[in-house]
Amino acid sequence: MKMWGDKRYYSLNYFLRQKFGEKVFKISLDAGFSCPNRDGRISSGGCIFCSARGSGDFAGCGDDLVKQFNDIKQVMNRKWKEGKYIPYFQAYTNTYAPVEVLREKYYSVLNLEGVVGLAIATRPDCLPDDVLDLLSEINEKKYLWVELGLQTIHDDTAKLINRGYPLETYIEAVEKLKKRNIDVVTHVILGLPGEDRKRMLETVEFVAKTNTQGIKLHLLHLMKGTKMVELYERGELRFLEMDEYVDLVVDSIERLPETMVVHRMTGDSPRELLIGPMWSLKKWEVLNAIDRRFIERNTWQGRLA
Repeated sequence: MKMWGDKRYYSLNYFLRQKFGEKVFKISLDAGFSCPNRDGRISSGGCIFCSARGSGDFAGCGDDLVKQFNDIKQVMNRKWKEGKYIPYFQAYTNTYAPVEVLREKYYSVLNLEGVVGLAIATRPDCLPDDVLDLLSEINEKKYLWVELGLQTIHDDTAKLINRGYPLETYIEAVEKLKKRNIDVVTHVILGLPGEDRKRMLETVEFVAKTNTQGIKLHLLHLMKGTKMVELYERGELRFLEMDEYVDLVVDSIERLPETMVVHRMTGDSPRELLIGPMWSLKKWEVLNAIDRRFIERNTWQGRLA
């Protein structure tokens, strides 16, 4: 059995402490970008699970990125007095703008005091060569990872959720980023409509074989104002039970290579927007239950890889 500190999986906290020698905080930012799946280039509806804030509901607010950064940093420093920071461009599609706009926004926070890296969430179909050149430039200066929203490998589910690109686009984006030595983190959603355990684990196993650096496992949760509410009202969406989800996460992590960092193991929403599952609001209870399940099953990351 392998351990990463006190965990049976390779957590982001462990990875960052090993890499930088101290606590590192992610600071989630909203840089005011749009998304081709919202502005009409691909679709005007967006992914059916995505909130009005482009899945950046816990990101900062306002036009001034430095102020966003400092406001969130101040809140974090009330709990942890020491540490370094990684600005996380979270809301919407954070490579979807002219490269000179991206450069200005990225660099506005990249060289702030205590910043050791940058994290950028985007779509696989929004990585043209000039943007990749900019990302390579940043990667040579400070640590960088790029997050890609895959969610599922299954074409029928991708169509249902209005993802807006085929699996081949994700594969091509991963290869382009790998050629430039840029770390890739893939988003996977567990509990998408119509997907059973087998199909969910097929997506995880696919990601496990990409030789990328990280994965985010999200619990599907339903928020007010999203297109997915229509499925729910028609009885076509079933929420996972907490115990079911905990087992799914452990099943997934067992299949990951020992070198893949687990950036996230659940998903949450602002209480006032959440329709369900309501147990997802108890984030620490969920995470503690996952830790216990690893022990109960006497298993660990990579056991089935």
